[in-house]
Amino acid sequence: MEQYNEMATLITPKAGDGFIETPYINRLINRALDYLKCGFAVHLTGPTGVGKTTMALHIAAILSRPMVLICGDHEFGTSDLVGAVSGFRRKYTRDNFIRSVLKTEEVMTSQWVDNRLTVACKYGYTLVYDEFTRSRPEANNVFLSVLEGRILPMPRSNGKGEDYIKVHKDFAAIFTSNPEEYAGVFKSQDALRDRLVTIALGSFDEYTEIAITHAKSKISFEDAERIVRLVRSIRQLYPDKYLPSLRSCIKVAKILKLRGERASKNSDFFKDVCKDVLLNDVPKDDRGVVSELIERSIESYD
Repeated sequence: MEQYNEMATLITPKAGDGFIETPYINRLINRALDYLKCGFAVHLTGPTGVGKTTMALHIAAILSRPMVLICGDHEFGTSDLVGAVSGFRRKYTRDNFIRSVLKTEEVMTSQWVDNRLTVACKYGYTLVYDEFTRSRPEANNVFLSVLEGRILPMPRSNGKGEDYIKVHKDFAAIFTSNPEEYAGVFKSQDALRDRLVTIALGSFDEYTEIAITHAKSKISFEDAERIVRLVRSIRQLYPDKYLPSLRSCIKVAKILKLRGERASKNSDFFKDVCKDVLLNDVPKDDRGVVSELIERSIESYD
């Protein structure tokens, strides 16, 4: 393989036993796979904590191809995706065949280094671009021709005389993003979104959240059920936002498991942990109301 940036280190993803499959999740994954098989890029969007990255990596594992991972960054430029000149090579030639004549020749040539997008396009790898809207829109313009015409334009400085390369037939791309109102998120170009098939991830159904919390923490299913229902009752106060998230359920469950505690009204530790974890996710002005809701919910347990 030609030289490429060390940050483009390949990952061979494997579908792990820890990934929870429920009917709800399987429907999402099967749709995403169908879109990818049709040659479309998939875009998973939704609030933080909903599992976008985990799902993207799992889909990449199912494709059974090496994967290149990119994490969006506001300092990205096109060269961070395609590649750039990275230093020079110096070559000396010394000719002293004739004893009385010494000839020295020095040649310097620039060294082009492929970056992550170029590597994926050349060799048909799966590209996972996590939180792509954290990169400036102009940095992502290169994807327009990649996703539409299956052509990657190359800078003249690549030293290979290539104006473009054809995208490998096995190349697949999975994007993830947070809502545009989140801090540090740029509004993506309409032209790029038009080339993606977007799957909006909201709150999972209750059974899926319980199953994930139970599996990730190894806590009892009954305790996982109580934690999830408590979190979902708080979430109802904020219908336009996904908070507290599923990640908060897992935090509470893992802490209880570590201490050998139960999700019980007789456990002051459980009440304290719920407040420590869950109140951090809600606006400061609402913390008194949410704290009372936590107390009432826990006291209602049999």
